[in-house]
Amino acid sequence: MTGRPKLISTVDYHTAGEPFRIVLGGVQPPRGSTILDKRDDAIARLDDARAMLTLEPRGHADMYGCFVTEPDDDGADLGLIFFHREGFSTACGHGSIAAATWAYTTGYVTPREGNKIVLDVPSGRVTCHIQDDGGHPSVRFVNIASYAHSLNVEVPTSRGTARADIAYGGAFYAVVESGRLGLPVTPSNLPRLIALSAEIKAEILARHDLTNAEDERINSLYGVIFYDRLSSAEGRIEERNVTVFADGQVDRSPCGSGTCARLADLAARDELDVTGELVNHSIIDTTFIGRIVGTTSVRGQPAIIPAVEGTAYLTGYNTLVVDPNDDLSRGFLLPVVEKP
Repeated sequence: MTGRPKLISTVDYHTAGEPFRIVLGGVQPPRGSTILDKRDDAIARLDDARAMLTLEPRGHADMYGCFVTEPDDDGADLGLIFFHREGFSTACGHGSIAAATWAYTTGYVTPREGNKIVLDVPSGRVTCHIQDDGGHPSVRFVNIASYAHSLNVEVPTSRGTARADIAYGGAFYAVVESGRLGLPVTPSNLPRLIALSAEIKAEILARHDLTNAEDERINSLYGVIFYDRLSSAEGRIEERNVTVFADGQVDRSPCGSGTCARLADLAARDELDVTGELVNHSIIDTTFIGRIVGTTSVRGQPAIIPAVEGTAYLTGYNTLVVDPNDDLSRGFLLPVVEKP
């Protein structure tokens, strides 16, 4: 094989420790009339690019990123097609924070009145409120309507029966109190939690039809959220969580869309309302603040409007090279999973 090397430019951020790679050039943007159509096009045409950008040797097993697109209409400022090591996701809260930070700090987007940047993402329209007091900006994103799908679902596992809530925050998550399974959320327990998430995901997918009411293309169980309750007081809940998604990928942040799903879960359990907040810590002790900013319904089902605040930091600009003679141009993955 001969030819000139292909150059792909990216800018990388981390949000609360979770990486996010924004593609700036070298890859044709996804095509389509709507953001979900563009996601469909990316799945069909750009999977090799996704793999190259996320997998070794140019990425790593837990890389995340996005392609930037035009918005659906003038009600938004830009569109994002999210990707990770396994495929293309419908929602990404930490990525929304990183992309809004990039668009704001570089001047790619001029914020709207109220210092807002509006994103079209596959799960819907997300409004990012830029909070800048002259230091490093933070972002509070207001997500799409989120809701509890099922509560107290019994899931058989190798560690006994787990009790899971299924909630939607732009994607479906199973929410499990990990301490009840003898595996509190700590780095040392992470291999066992990854393996256990695969068991839980397989059992739920075999027994539950998970399709979002707004579009059937948003379906399946995206991830498993393991949490420990740290404290509870009136109007304030503090937890530590780790979200395992895709095929065993681990979110280093407290997971933005997962925090939205958790807020919906807590609202359904009458543990949190619009007066309270969820202080959500990650497995590496970074933090998102989640709040319920409104209530609504989805096809007659009670739902909330969640908001999550976090901060993203620039980690680097890259020019990635794909040599046509490189047998590893698509990338590779060496998963390491320990059985519970």
